Amino acid sequence: MDDVVPHPDLGRLAELLGDWEGEGRGQWGGGDIFGYREWLRFAHNGKPFVSYTQRTAASDDGRPLHGESGYWRAGADGSVELVLAHGIGVAEIEIGGWDGNTLRLRTESLRTSPTAKPVTALERDFELDGDTLRYTLRMSTTSEAPRWHLSGELHRAR
Repeated sequence: MDDVVPHPDLGRLAELLGDWEGEGRGQWGGGDIFGYREWLRFAHNGKPFVSYTQRTAASDDGRPLHGESGYWRAGADGSVELVLAHGIGVAEIEIGGWDGNTLRLRTESLRTSPTAKPVTALERDFELDGDTLRYTLRMSTTSEAPRWHLSGELHRAR
């Protein structure tokens, strides 16, 4: 896949291609702040979308935390669609677009499996600065507006 020329319809999503790793911090509900290591892979096979995998591990003892995978699609108008499945039983579609070097995505559709923790909305902001990718994720588990859940800084590994 590394030798594949990015599809012209990827637009700015082509800038994300590669492996990223770094650290973040988060909070579930009103609980304690926790730290984690994170690995992302944005891959491409010549089609007009980017495949995506993400995983995290706790900073304190290395135990696995969260994982998600899916696809990022670019619209001709610069819009972005994100289709994700989470290992915790959440499936989501987010839509958004670029605002300068920041990609803003918001929940369009979200479903949870019968045994999943409640999640009702997600918002993600990604700031791309060369080989550094910073993000903030806000989440809601009720009918209230999403609030801070995660933030991190990743660096391109290759």
